[in-house]
Amino acid sequence: MNYLAHSFLSFTDGQIVGQFLEDFIRNKDRFSFPKNIQDGITMHRAIDTYTDSHPAIHEAKKVFAPLVRLYAGAFVDVSMDYFVANDLSLNSLSEWKAHSLHVYKVLHENSQWLPENFKMMFKKMEEGDWLYNYRKDENIGHSMRNVLNKAKYLQTNIPVYEAFLNNKDILQQCYDDFFSDLLHHAKGVNALLQLEN
Repeated sequence: MNYLAHSFLSFTDGQIVGQFLEDFIRNKDRFSFPKNIQDGITMHRAIDTYTDSHPAIHEAKKVFAPLVRLYAGAFVDVSMDYFVANDLSLNSLSEWKAHSLHVYKVLHENSQWLPENFKMMFKKMEEGDWLYNYRKDENIGHSMRNVLNKAKYLQTNIPVYEAFLNNKDILQQCYDDFFSDLLHHAKGVNALLQLEN
């Protein structure tokens, strides 16, 4: 799952912060944050573990694996944010916009916990309103190019965006088979976290 899905599957403001921090901190540093932010880090990991084991995600990876092999999961993550953003059974367009603005607000309010490498990325995210605009094909293309540019062992001209466009029906079905299961799992993880608080 990518940024929008992780933010949507946060049940408190602290979890929003922790979910975004997970990819930007060292494991040993996780306990230096307040408990509610640690909960977000835990939720992020639980989501990633569940996602990686789900049969529908294994099917989705087949779209990208011939092109990028072990990096297929990264492109599935980006793809899933497109389907989350366009899932009006989760939120209306106005609710997705409000969600995006709330996430940016929460991150600003918790800026003291954000590492510098995250702040640089967050500035671009907010300026381009990535969370809301993942609903657009061209923004998914931009995100996929970013993954290619950051990947050490991939050439930047691999046609992963074209694979996304050409296999959107397959990826949509994978999303449909997967996301309600993930939402149920995340709610269960959150219930356990709340028992600890």
